[in-house]
Amino acid sequence: MVFYVISAGVSAVVTFGLAMLIWKLSTRFRLYPKIRARDVHTRPTPRLGGIAMFVGVVAAFAVGSQLPQLSIVFSEPGKILAVLGAAAIIVGIGVADDIWDLDWLTKLAGQIIAAALLAWQGIQIVALPFFQNTAVLLSPYMFLAITVFLVVLVMNALNFIDGLDGLVAGVAIIANSVFFVYSYIVTYQPTAQSAYFNLPQFISAVLIGACVGFLPLNWHPAKLFMGDAGALLVGLLMATTTIGFTGNIDLGTLSGNRQFLPAFIPVLLPFAVLLVPLLDFGLAVFRRLRAGKSPFSADRKHLHHRLLDMGHSHLHAVLIFYGWTAVASVGLLLFLFTPSWVAILVTATGLVVCTIVTLAPLSRRKAVEAAVQSAAPEVASEAQLARYDPLDAAADSDDVEGPTDAEADAALGRLNEKESRP
Repeated sequence: MVFYVISAGVSAVVTFGLAMLIWKLSTRFRLYPKIRARDVHTRPTPRLGGIAMFVGVVAAFAVGSQLPQLSIVFSEPGKILAVLGAAAIIVGIGVADDIWDLDWLTKLAGQIIAAALLAWQGIQIVALPFFQNTAVLLSPYMFLAITVFLVVLVMNALNFIDGLDGLVAGVAIIANSVFFVYSYIVTYQPTAQSAYFNLPQFISAVLIGACVGFLPLNWHPAKLFMGDAGALLVGLLMATTTIGFTGNIDLGTLSGNRQFLPAFIPVLLPFAVLLVPLLDFGLAVFRRLRAGKSPFSADRKHLHHRLLDMGHSHLHAVLIFYGWTAVASVGLLLFLFTPSWVAILVTATGLVVCTIVTLAPLSRRKAVEAAVQSAAPEVASEAQLARYDPLDAAADSDDVEGPTDAEADAALGRLNEKESRP
């Protein structure tokens, strides 16, 4: 464990140091794009943080390769080079897109090439765990296609939610921490560890370090964005750990009194830790295809945009994403350590709390809307009526802002006074 911590620490320190340098240079030489219509931030911000994360990952790989205790991770150089090569391709595509705004077809082609490189060097699904120590077996070409599809899917899912300060980095820290804990527990042995899981464990630790090192500069208000380069890099490495973890699982190591759960959880865990990104991605693709647009066309209707339109602050929206990710992933992990009824109770409670917190602004805004609409003409101006009537129209507006506390209290006071009259 300590050597994973060392690798994560190297990744964090290098990422933070280089991110500071990139931020200072970008600010000095104005290396930042103009604000787009769909952007949430209000001031130009550099987008080259993904470069710092990539260098941090490479530095951690370099240090890890010199640690004898991690020699099994680097026993297959082809896989290591494939991971770093695919990461370099993705970062190159991401940086080019951050600077020149590439078309979606070019970006997709680069993503497919990176995913194919991983599969070519053996980082691909070879079996899907099923019930009672059994596996689903398909043809090698089918597994190759599934591997490429999953890598591209996860990369774009992470990239799609990269719209708020600290969102992708925080979600990645939570998700990879759960993955690391589970894989470490399942494969831990007093004298040795399985080669199936060591590479995914190492990548998870390194990615956690890179995100931890980058988060201080990306926390709201962000000084530096990871850009497409960083978001795609996070997605690529998370997909790599998922495939290496689930698609190459040794069912023989999962025997015992709880053989059902360990064989079932590896299939569900990737979806649990990626619940929010995959949900946002699926909704975005469906929404754009229904409108006759490209699934990769940009808009301002992602989940984080909708949370802001509901009345959540920037920080609250990010913390809500964190909460949903933690509840889904940790809740599933609890089935390994606690009785099923305890895990179900904890997970259900967490989901209820997240739902209440997510929807809380709606009830308050509905009350304000009703107060404004029922107010006397001399009290409520036309601008106020237009602002809150109807609510859905206001929520769909790109520039609408929620009521301030003073406005909300005043409107609710007028409503209460009116209802108290005989």
